[in-house]
Amino acid sequence: MTGTGEVEGPAGPPLWWARRRDAVVDLALAAVSAAECAWEGIRFAHEAGIPVTAGVLFGAVVGATLVLRRRWPIAVVLVGIAVAPAEMGFLLSVAGMYSLASSEVPRRIIAALASMSLVATFVVMYLKTRGDVEADPALVVALSGFVAVALTVPPMLLGLYIGARRRLMESLQERADSLERELSLLADRAEERAEWARTEERTRIAREMHDVVAHRVSLMVVHAAALEAVVTKDPARAAKNAALVGDMGRQALTELREMLGVLRAAPPKPAAAAAAVAAVVPVEPVALVGGADEGPSLEELEALVGQSRAAGMAVEMVVQGEGAAYAAEVEQTAYRVVQEALTNCHKHAPGARVVVRLAHREGEVAMQVENGPCEGQADGVGLPSGGNGLVGMRERVLGLGGVFVSGPTDAGGFRVSAVLPVT
Repeated sequence: MTGTGEVEGPAGPPLWWARRRDAVVDLALAAVSAAECAWEGIRFAHEAGIPVTAGVLFGAVVGATLVLRRRWPIAVVLVGIAVAPAEMGFLLSVAGMYSLASSEVPRRIIAALASMSLVATFVVMYLKTRGDVEADPALVVALSGFVAVALTVPPMLLGLYIGARRRLMESLQERADSLERELSLLADRAEERAEWARTEERTRIAREMHDVVAHRVSLMVVHAAALEAVVTKDPARAAKNAALVGDMGRQALTELREMLGVLRAAPPKPAAAAAAVAAVVPVEPVALVGGADEGPSLEELEALVGQSRAAGMAVEMVVQGEGAAYAAEVEQTAYRVVQEALTNCHKHAPGARVVVRLAHREGEVAMQVENGPCEGQADGVGLPSGGNGLVGMRERVLGLGGVFVSGPTDAGGFRVSAVLPVT
């Protein structure tokens, strides 16, 4: 435990070793090599005419350099080549050549040091066998060459194989880590895309609910207020208003049933599948109220205006140009814009004169709803306003690449204009 009270983790590997096991292996090899060289140092001391203690100490130091084989493999091999004439360091030479070949040292340096070690071993063996064995010189050369190759080539080849295998494993590990990071990033993006799709869908459902229900309910409130005002004075008109309220309520219920039916008909996909699809395929909105042929169209604008007239509003409709068959989303958007604009006129401009203009142009269709100054008391019938009408209209129009403008007029009224491309 440290002075701050934190518990220390396990100590890392010492010095240059990556793992404790590597340090233990190198220390053990160095101890064996030191013992071997120290034993061979006795014979070297007798041949060189130096004290045995000096020979043993020299051999122990030479053999102990094997502990540096991972840090400085070139130095270890050079030490093995240097002590080759003393006929010591068998384990030092073999382990040093293996460590050099498996390291990140350039191949040209490995080849040069391997050649030097091969020549040094060959010369030492040739000189030793020539003086000890009476044999054919060719046999001595062959024997010396075999020993030199046996002590140099196998450890070098094994080191090259192990080094290449280690680098391959590291490359595969890096690729696996990179792939894991990419998959994690894709999963995060898929989740963000799925959340974005859910948010867009909630917003669109709320917009559809607002456009479908608000207009019908607003007209019902207007007719109910008129019914309350004339029920005792004009029973016939009261009955007419009551019938209109019933019609509006039935139409609102019908549209709500269609909307809820579509929502229930499409069961949600599993979260994982939905996230994967959302990450690859763009989310396309679907019509909530019926199919493409069941949604409102421009042909129903006359009926929509008639409902507002029946509620007591002075509405004039002006159509310019010849109508054509537009895409379903274009006609539905144009209808909703006019519908919401009329709803706002009922809420905020009771008694005002309203003009609805529809213009069929080349490549586009334009609609405008403009009301004059309010002659009555705004919100006189108690219609609530959530402030989402203009926002929803703008989102619809901009979603189709159109232009939407709204604001007060110089005459004291209010104007809503939209232009939709039809191509």
